[in-house]
Amino acid sequence: MAGQRNRSALSNYFHIAVAWDWEFDREFVAILERNVQGQRMLSYSVSHHNAAETLQKLQNGELKFGAFLDRAGDGDEKFAPLAHYLRRTPTLFLNHPDRIHHAIDKATMHLEFIQKGIDVPFSIIISPYAKKKEIELRLSDIAKLKWPFIIKPANTTGGGIGVVLNAASLQDIINSRQHHRNDKYLLQEKIAPFMLNGKKGWFRVFCVFGDVIPCWWDDETHIYSIIKNHEMKQHRLRPLVSIAKRIFEVCKLEFFSTEIAVTEGRKFVAVDYVNDICDMRLQSLHIDGVPDSVVQEICKKIARHVKARLR
Repeated sequence: MAGQRNRSALSNYFHIAVAWDWEFDREFVAILERNVQGQRMLSYSVSHHNAAETLQKLQNGELKFGAFLDRAGDGDEKFAPLAHYLRRTPTLFLNHPDRIHHAIDKATMHLEFIQKGIDVPFSIIISPYAKKKEIELRLSDIAKLKWPFIIKPANTTGGGIGVVLNAASLQDIINSRQHHRNDKYLLQEKIAPFMLNGKKGWFRVFCVFGDVIPCWWDDETHIYSIIKNHEMKQHRLRPLVSIAKRIFEVCKLEFFSTEIAVTEGRKFVAVDYVNDICDMRLQSLHIDGVPDSVVQEICKKIARHVKARLR
């Protein structure tokens, strides 16, 4: 009887569960599942049709997850109870909600990056409109920003919501602050990337449990390309790896991306700090998607690291 109970318990255990609600995540989840299976582990998919049922089974002890990757909880309240329940269990989160809350605050990350010796754009942090309606800005600080500059809310994420890329007046600041009245705002200088053999020195860098995968990325077209080995050496791009590792030490997220630009004088500047839910659309299906081989590598690293952690 005891043996039967143990086999039953094991049959309800899944090494990693993925919650997702975006139709374009389908291919990413499928690739991740194949890599998980390749590591002789079991995966579990949570979507709209089974979110409530999954929570009930977890509560009843009919299911158990070793790790949980939540790509839906921030945008759909249907998934929130699931994450809330799992937080009270030993489940390994990718990424933990408490760490996400800390990492996505651009104002906090700006200050912590500076303390960690990571170059960031000159920025002015403004209090939330709901807390302080008046803006206190020194002319000398505004002069350092130069024109145009960027206005971005500190905590709003996804698709550049609330971001003004070509702000040019005090009125732009006043208007922007009222869109997200309870959020801090950053006024940030625009970074001009240095051209490297005809390519813009702008990169999106993925980090998976501290492993780093940098890619060329255009901040205007959003087109990716693979960094070849000879380009890494020719353009001396190794700082992309060391900077991403330092960001990992600051934000402590298992899976995130960051943007880094190379400016004239070979200065590597973190321009968009921490993105906790990375767009994993495949380049073979979407012109502005992530190269398929990079998605494959990310999924392989997630599977391997989860297996190592669960041991």
